[in-house]
Amino acid sequence: MNGEEEDDVALTLVHTADWHLGRRFLQFHGESRRKLSQARLEVVERLLDEADAARADAVLCAGDLFDEARPEELWWQGLARVLSQSRWSSRPIFLLPGNHDPLMPGSVWEEGHPFRSGLPPNVHVVDRDDFTWELKEGAVLHAAPCRSFSTTRDLALSLPARAPGDDRIRIGMVHGSTFDMKGCQANFPIAKDAVTQRGFDYLAIGDTHSFRVVPPDAEPPTVYPGAPEPTSFGEDDAGHVALVLVTRRRKTHLKKIQVARWHWERTSVRSMDALRALERRSDLGDRVLALTVEMSLPPERVEEAERILHELEGTEAVKGRVGVLLLEKTLRVDVTDAHLLFENLPEPLKVTATRLQDAARSESRDGEVARRALLRLYELARVDGPAVR
Repeated sequence: MNGEEEDDVALTLVHTADWHLGRRFLQFHGESRRKLSQARLEVVERLLDEADAARADAVLCAGDLFDEARPEELWWQGLARVLSQSRWSSRPIFLLPGNHDPLMPGSVWEEGHPFRSGLPPNVHVVDRDDFTWELKEGAVLHAAPCRSFSTTRDLALSLPARAPGDDRIRIGMVHGSTFDMKGCQANFPIAKDAVTQRGFDYLAIGDTHSFRVVPPDAEPPTVYPGAPEPTSFGEDDAGHVALVLVTRRRKTHLKKIQVARWHWERTSVRSMDALRALERRSDLGDRVLALTVEMSLPPERVEEAERILHELEGTEAVKGRVGVLLLEKTLRVDVTDAHLLFENLPEPLKVTATRLQDAARSESRDGEVARRALLRLYELARVDGPAVR
């Protein structure tokens, strides 16, 4: 966007989706699970701050804001509390029910639900199939909510088409799938050309958790902003909102704004050099790290590896260096040269060590017991016995 186009901006929006408030991270435990659940509400504050910094005319929240239609009270109360903060009262915020949290009997979006009565006047729930709102003079929003967990109805094509002579900026908002992803199913389909069929200058959608323009470089664009906080490993390009700038000539420009605190990463360690390199990293505090450690080490290196892993993971008393760690560990004791470690021990212990080393060569359960026994003997020799080379 050049300087002339920046001066010509007529409408500024922040587009977000897929908050999944109340999501349960069952593969994690205790404090790690709480951190990841809490992050879903914390990021809402950050994305609203981005809207404030951009002086956005409105915030569009395109579905799956809750992980289920009837979330626990703490989640809808928490969201109502965040949205009620006075510093965000100057711009409208539009909340769209998605396929995870559809507008249905008993849902959080129903007119009589206490969540609705707790919302401030600038927050609007898309609760009509013909929802229309004048965003500002010369700009209008059309939206339609999900009313079930699945359907083959295209909500984007249910929105009204541009009428002849209507030169307003027209924004559409729905939740669903554009069918350009491998393995996708017939659930809330969105035609790839819906934005042009209906004469929109921008189609705000939600469903997948990565930032994507569908198809890439399309004009006008149909956009998934992705989840503002990733929800699992493998969600490439999650953690953003879309800043949407529409000029008076109805040319739309996009900026991808990062808002996530957490970065999800899988990594494997199969050598001490790799483990030491991981220990030296300075970016672990904001990582959700699925770490697979698979190494066979001599006894004198097992102790170092265990120390590093304890520092990364932390304990009940000491905070770990990794923000959230999911650890899968296989540390085997390499006994190939173990006899050299026990040369200075008394003869009876040397004999015991030799027998354990012979037994440890087996791949059976008894072999594993023998390897652990050798490691324990090494540790005791270092602490209580003669010096071991």
